[in-house]
Amino acid sequence: MTDLTLMTSASDPASVLPSLALLSHRVRVLPMDAASLVKMPESTVLFLDARDDLATAKTLCRLIHASGLSTPIVLILTEGGFTVVNSQWGIADVVVANASPAEVEGRLRLVTERGNTPSGVQSNTVGAQDTDGLIRCGDLVVDTNGYTASLHGHPIDLAYKEFELLKYLVQHPGRVFTRAQLLQEVWGYDYYGGTRTVDVHVRRLRAKLGGEYEHVIGTVRNVGYRFDPPEDDKDDSAARANAAQG
Repeated sequence: MTDLTLMTSASDPASVLPSLALLSHRVRVLPMDAASLVKMPESTVLFLDARDDLATAKTLCRLIHASGLSTPIVLILTEGGFTVVNSQWGIADVVVANASPAEVEGRLRLVTERGNTPSGVQSNTVGAQDTDGLIRCGDLVVDTNGYTASLHGHPIDLAYKEFELLKYLVQHPGRVFTRAQLLQEVWGYDYYGGTRTVDVHVRRLRAKLGGEYEHVIGTVRNVGYRFDPPEDDKDDSAARANAAQG
């Protein structure tokens, strides 16, 4: 049994891809918006309803890849939608809304066998930790063993939780976290404060990183925060990935 997620804005989710109801897989239904991305488990296959709103579907595809998620995406289309979709969407497969159960099962099997990385999406090596416990992102260096961080070779004066928050974000570049997730991962299950604590610490971190680097902690509207590596670091990682493939 494969874990499936159907993301749709339809009032009757069962009508989006009727064949799904005839298969033996577990299907969760989520609204078709950015906030739903953090509710998906990592091991799911996403069926994205693009029948009536191709623009929103494309935006969500881009956001999924920008968030660092490797969730395979299967677009549900009408026949007219095939003229718009191309490899730049980063999807694993497409299926028409009236596909038979056998076709849906076959496409699902191929998607899961190919793995979770859609074609055209490169792995991100930014934020990798070396043997000394150092994580380098441009001129920002986070020492996970020494609990220190520096920028342009100068130490940044961080409180303990500020460091822990920065370290956690840097270790997961490009991935979007809700405030509740960050509160749980950085402050722990036994912390009873509100998510406003996360906003306060993000503000302090940005102020200490200064004008050049404050943007690396990006805000994803209505969702949360993510670490956006400096552009030079992204380019270096892409070059390393291309060299490894060559």
